[in-house]
Amino acid sequence: MKIYNKIIVLAASALALSACVNLDTAPLGSTITTEQKKEVLNSDPSKISAGVSGISAMFSQRFGGLGSGNEYHSDFGYGSIMLFTDCRGIDMVHPDTGYNWFSAAGELSDHVYSYAQTLMFWNDLYQQIYSANLVAAGIDPETEDPLAAFYLAQALAMRAFDYFTLAQLYQFTYKGHESLPCVPLIIDTNAQQCAEEGAARATVQQVYDQILADLDKAAECLEGNLTPRDDKRYVDLATVYGLRARVNLVMQNWSEAAADAQAAIAASDATPLSQKEATGPGFNSSSLHNWMWAIVIAETDPVVLSGIVNWISHMGSLNYGYASVGAYRACSKILYNSVSSSDVRKTWWLDEKASSSVLSTEQLAFLKSCKFPGLTQVKFNSYNGVINQSTNANDIPLMRIEEMYLIDAEATAMAGNPSLGATKLQEFVQTYRDSKYTTKAATAADVQEAVWLQRRIELWGEGLSYFDILRLEKGIDRRGTGFEPQWVFKLDANDPYMIYCLPKSEIEGNPKLTDADNNAAGEAPQPVQE
Repeated sequence: MKIYNKIIVLAASALALSACVNLDTAPLGSTITTEQKKEVLNSDPSKISAGVSGISAMFSQRFGGLGSGNEYHSDFGYGSIMLFTDCRGIDMVHPDTGYNWFSAAGELSDHVYSYAQTLMFWNDLYQQIYSANLVAAGIDPETEDPLAAFYLAQALAMRAFDYFTLAQLYQFTYKGHESLPCVPLIIDTNAQQCAEEGAARATVQQVYDQILADLDKAAECLEGNLTPRDDKRYVDLATVYGLRARVNLVMQNWSEAAADAQAAIAASDATPLSQKEATGPGFNSSSLHNWMWAIVIAETDPVVLSGIVNWISHMGSLNYGYASVGAYRACSKILYNSVSSSDVRKTWWLDEKASSSVLSTEQLAFLKSCKFPGLTQVKFNSYNGVINQSTNANDIPLMRIEEMYLIDAEATAMAGNPSLGATKLQEFVQTYRDSKYTTKAATAADVQEAVWLQRRIELWGEGLSYFDILRLEKGIDRRGTGFEPQWVFKLDANDPYMIYCLPKSEIEGNPKLTDADNNAAGEAPQPVQE
């Protein structure tokens, strides 16, 4: 699964996406100047709406990460990153089979700089950044127009999200690594220069400073702004607070993370699923009241019309797709056994006998026909709940309100109040997931560990688990999890294979980078005994 391609040209080709706003006809705004563009947008901010829609559409672009002619069935936007990173970790077991397009994550070979995955991630995220830069460049940052401010917030929040993802994929976690090289920092004010001259890797500190600056400005644009979002593909104020809570959690700004999580809960109209609502399959629509932000999919989207080149095809057990023909996703044995029998989330996976007390006769019959093993996931239902559905138009969660409660509990404990953090954790789990749950965690470290377990259960399959492994510096230990023997690895937190190498094509095409600027290749991990 190797691919080579010059990526530096993306700085120009992605800038050409501005044509969708009908303000430019060539890369780099060569038809009209940025100032002229701002004049047009300031007089009619609605003209930028297509550009903003284009940014969010990239979350689910089919075959966009590797370029024309490279039709990898694991290439469908941000959902691909979610699956690759989840499959890299310890809690999502998946088989070594020809139908598994994510096997490189299982064997950890996707780390290599000539492999498709690292290029796919790089392209997807930087394309979205370039499009966000176009929108940001066309709006006066001091605009007083609510619609223009709303659009600026979209661009800045999504750019922050992309750089936050890049920072976690291509360098070790923030704390202790602030001065290490991260990724090229290309924003609206230097995009043209970078396209012409290339861009060196900024430090981790510089990238995180930009992320926080973007999120602070996005929050400023949305505070008191009554412009409604059309649907959950766009961020609102609560989402921005939620993103900032995530970033502060990684940076170990504990008080700020707790405050942002609390602000997100207060500002959002989302509420956690009840125990009854959380029982059995679900998680298939952005209309659910606990979703804050989502990749919204329409039946007419290319990823859906493809039939099987989409997230739920590879994830879902109750619909038709790659999972149903053998490339299933299952819970690790260790994690499954840690879930209490009184916890409603136990129903998100088949039991050890490949059965379930909450599924219908028809659902169980379909699962049996697919020969799914025990612990196969049934958390994510098929589109509209139709069994063996081939219209794979599931929405994909990017942020749920439940995460904010867990961030609040961890950050409160780590900020110096472990007793209150433990109380918040216990109250959340008892109220919404397991009425019998108690925690004996007394120290901040114990509370953090207890929250991590709850995050692994609650957010399973939602593309956050591997980033938790990185920020908590847990390493990878798949012993006893259920992975096939050839994929049972044990890696230390600082092993080079824990993060990705920059793509070979970026090193070759960016004049500000050489092989010496790349992350260490390291030694390929070898399987260990259970």
